[in-house]
Amino acid sequence: MTQVASLSFYRFAGRAARFWALSQMAWARGPLARTPDIGFWKLCGSGKGEGFTPVMFPEVFAIVATWPDEATARARVSEAPVFARYTQRAAEAWTVFLTATSSKGDWSGVAPFEIAAPQPGPLAALTRATVKPVIAAQFWRRVPDISAKIGADANVAFKIGMGEVPLLHQVTFSIWPDEAAMAAFARTGPHAEAIRAVRTEGWFKNELYARFNVTSDMGSWGGVSPLAALKEAA
Repeated sequence: MTQVASLSFYRFAGRAARFWALSQMAWARGPLARTPDIGFWKLCGSGKGEGFTPVMFPEVFAIVATWPDEATARARVSEAPVFARYTQRAAEAWTVFLTATSSKGDWSGVAPFEIAAPQPGPLAALTRATVKPVIAAQFWRRVPDISAKIGADANVAFKIGMGEVPLLHQVTFSIWPDEAAMAAFARTGPHAEAIRAVRTEGWFKNELYARFNVTSDMGSWGGVSPLAALKEAA
């Protein structure tokens, strides 16, 4: 069996629904941990931007999880009670299914993703980092240029900044049509400068960099599948 990761995004409309979603950052932890077949999992809020961002966006929340295979992932995300509650209360929900092709570093002391062989097709990149508190102000002065640049890149099919703890525990996730498009963004401009700063200035306490094949999705985001444009281009 090939491990599959799921990233489920939920958009909440209205104050009551958003308050409920925020409360689940605490109250959904037990139900998620008890979900059959789930491996690694994390609850995330989102930021107002397209990469690392210090401003919380209370409309969107996400669940990251790993599963033994795609059939199990689809069944649990569709039917497990904790996921069903999110879907029922959300104005919109979208899940993308992934297989990791590389992963360096750890997330909360765990290497969560099992590596599978690369396949043709769209790719996703996930970065998770713990920002050192003593350098947080310097970090947040530097990263807005990266968010602006990724948002302006015509190749990126989907992008979001997420976080477990505002300002300190940050996650970025993006989907690209191919390796060339992803690499071109990573090698140039503010992103390349930030990577150099990570190494020379020691921004992060710990880091995880993972790449994935995008295998499928379900639901919609903004009324469509974010993968639709990639399928049309292919």
